[in-house]
Amino acid sequence: MSSSVVLPSISLTKPALAPSESFRSSTCLGFKNDIRRVSRLGLGKSRVFMSVAVGSEAVVVDDALFKDYKPSSAFLFPGQLCFVDRIAGCAQAVGMVWEAQKVPAAAELYKRANDILGFDLLDICINGPKEKLDSTVLSQPAIYVTSLAAVEVLRARDGGQQIIDSVDVTCGLSLGEYTALAFSGAFSFEDGLKLVKLRGEAMQDAADAAKSAMVSIIGLDSAKVQQLCNAANEEVDEANKVQIANFLCPGNYAVSGGLKGIEAVEAKAKSFKARMSVRLAVAGAFHTGFMEPAVSRLEAALASTVIRSPRIPVISNVDAEPHADPNTIKKILARQVTSPVQWETTVKTLLNRGLKKSYELGPGKVIAGIVKRMDKGADIENIGA
Repeated sequence: MSSSVVLPSISLTKPALAPSESFRSSTCLGFKNDIRRVSRLGLGKSRVFMSVAVGSEAVVVDDALFKDYKPSSAFLFPGQLCFVDRIAGCAQAVGMVWEAQKVPAAAELYKRANDILGFDLLDICINGPKEKLDSTVLSQPAIYVTSLAAVEVLRARDGGQQIIDSVDVTCGLSLGEYTALAFSGAFSFEDGLKLVKLRGEAMQDAADAAKSAMVSIIGLDSAKVQQLCNAANEEVDEANKVQIANFLCPGNYAVSGGLKGIEAVEAKAKSFKARMSVRLAVAGAFHTGFMEPAVSRLEAALASTVIRSPRIPVISNVDAEPHADPNTIKKILARQVTSPVQWETTVKTLLNRGLKKSYELGPGKVIAGIVKRMDKGADIENIGA
């Protein structure tokens, strides 16, 4: 449904520096022009979109600007952790940064991150310890920075800038949505990192406030997993209710909720013909009401952050739709931590709309595994850092 929001003011940002300077300019990644016609996205030749920020004049931003997008080339960014059939593990892993050390623009990102985080992120990514890197507080900034460093690694390769310029849609799994927004020019590298840092801290604090967990259910469709959740919820009190939190791909759904509810799900999984259940090594029940205490902190941080209209569609985890209005993007990001991740719908929509090529940028190959699970013939390439 189309909606228009009147912002109090506008100014055009200037990401017109050469793409290799985009990170250093603290504005955006990827594109050379301030204003780009979006006819290549199939939105009509008359439509022009701009980066919108706080200034002195009012402008109406159509949140449905990208509604009819026609994807050709996509950048996909990983999140903290997921489990795909035989592919198990975290996006973050000790030693996940190698090529970035050899690319000055990529290495520079880690130096700039150190000033915001207050510690040597690159050293922890390379040397660990694993327990520290696996923590929500640290893994989220690590994945964000490493994924954007992968963009710079790609840029440094022959033909890399041409690939970056060809990308006409982007998205990321959970945390990866922030990375996608940074790539699209919605906010600066630094502002994105500050948000990600606070997000990790707020989610950790929310997880510490109640006993909760997550478990992946492998081998069932989403309807069966919902039935499994319903059966588990009949045996626990309100504080331990569970729900599907991550719709990853057919046969792989993550359930999140109170610890007793998760234990009930695990105990019943085999009777529902699940192939297996795998407890996830996360701090707590992400993407459920258990994360509600994090929302107000995110809302406050987002309110003080300049967010512009993305240059290309960025697909939301909350509703699997692209949004152009900065205020709407802020509201969605705040609610994302309590809302189920609609990754399956996102990937299906991209494929159904004609996506030809996609790239997973960042640590691990989990996203590629999900895409291949949904379409064995999908053309997806991993770009690590």
